[in-house]
Amino acid sequence: MKYLARTATGEPLLGDEEGYVPLGAVEPDLETVGDALPRAAAGDLGDAADAPADPVPAADVSFGAPLESFGKLWGIGLNYEEHAGDLDEQRPDEPASFMKPRSVLTGPGGPIRLPPESQSERVTAEAELAVVMGRTCRNVDEGDVDDVIAGFLPVIDMTAEDVLQRNPRFLTRAKSYDTFLIPGAALAVPEEPVALDELSVRTEVNGDVRAENEIRNMLFPPAEIVSFHSDVMTLEPGDLFSTGTPGAAPIHPGDKVRAVVESIGSVSAPVTR
Repeated sequence: MKYLARTATGEPLLGDEEGYVPLGAVEPDLETVGDALPRAAAGDLGDAADAPADPVPAADVSFGAPLESFGKLWGIGLNYEEHAGDLDEQRPDEPASFMKPRSVLTGPGGPIRLPPESQSERVTAEAELAVVMGRTCRNVDEGDVDDVIAGFLPVIDMTAEDVLQRNPRFLTRAKSYDTFLIPGAALAVPEEPVALDELSVRTEVNGDVRAENEIRNMLFPPAEIVSFHSDVMTLEPGDLFSTGTPGAAPIHPGDKVRAVVESIGSVSAPVTR
């Protein structure tokens, strides 16, 4: 696995299991991580091991968000049948998708800032696998999705559940408070197609596992989600799909939330108000 990331001061990085080097040391014609996304999708990204400098271990890097600016932010609701049952919702016949504004994003490490209690008294956190697009595309067949995806991220998504429960038409507002989407620090770029079906997604709060399931149990797998939405609109590099959660957990000030996507990565954040 290769990794694309940025430092807290915005310097683009390319990494592997050994650590990170400046992206320009391997790909001198690329100035940003965004510039690298099409090359990542094409499988033409260089190797950090080819850099003239030794890699810096991830533990010694202060990371910012992996992209300076994401594109469209899609979320998929009720994508695990068990989670739909927990919410007393029927299994959807097609992806239950929604969009979030880019203002929800905050850097890896958060914090998650809960809205005032006068607006919401019940916010939940959800671990999810996110897919990041690498190429501009339209009407993509499921079998060709690997050719347009740059990589994958773990994300923490949030919902003001009491707002949503008042009226399902309030979904956009319930999902759109500032800091309600936290991406992992590093975009995982597979060197060959990943067997996502074999991986699990886990929501943790204060070290306790609150929900866990395997990606094989998604109602609509990532390739179908991307293909389906490419029939709706043009997808572009930096667009992100949060593919749904195995389960949500209520969070309160002082909590620590962690999203873990097996073989892809993890991201954690404290909760404040």
